[in-house]
Amino acid sequence: MARTQAADYDDRRKAIMATAARLYALHGFLGASIAQIAAAGETSKSLIYHYYPSKEDILFDVMDSHVQGLVETALAVEAGSEEPRDKLRRLARDLMEHYEGAQSNQKVLLNELGNLPVDRRQDIVDRQRVVIDVVDRLLLAIRPDLAQDRPRRRSLTMLFFGMLNWTHTWFDPAGPIKSQTIADDAAEMFLSGLAQPQA
Repeated sequence: MARTQAADYDDRRKAIMATAARLYALHGFLGASIAQIAAAGETSKSLIYHYYPSKEDILFDVMDSHVQGLVETALAVEAGSEEPRDKLRRLARDLMEHYEGAQSNQKVLLNELGNLPVDRRQDIVDRQRVVIDVVDRLLLAIRPDLAQDRPRRRSLTMLFFGMLNWTHTWFDPAGPIKSQTIADDAAEMFLSGLAQPQA
């Protein structure tokens, strides 16, 4: 007879994942053991293995839950009724809000992808590309003259993400500058740089 899943199964997995994200962000994936995750989460190694067969499975969930949230955010913004420039502004704000609440996950995503098995790494990369492609389509709507210049659009897209993705290394949510201000400044600098070239 199959074992019945506990009513709080998902909550316990999320708690393990949050603890692991914090430790992976602080010590790196290779520097944080299951024993350390168990101690920090005030649980046992055997209980963690009940929810996650391996440390790599936890790493995947830390990244995947974060990236899926980014995908949902990007697609929701793209589906809105605003003009493309306003969508880009809103996307910057929504991404920063997401990053602010998941700084450890963001750091793990950017630094530990190489520690996933190849197939699972590809799953994360494929989801990241969904978000990248949303910005690419917004860029194309703003600058249709770049329709035949995909390398330039990709370069511009990565510059947009470059302003936001690494804020976890210096942004203090408790500091005087709020995430929305950073997002607004990044979006305006980016959009100013996208001004249509003079004929």
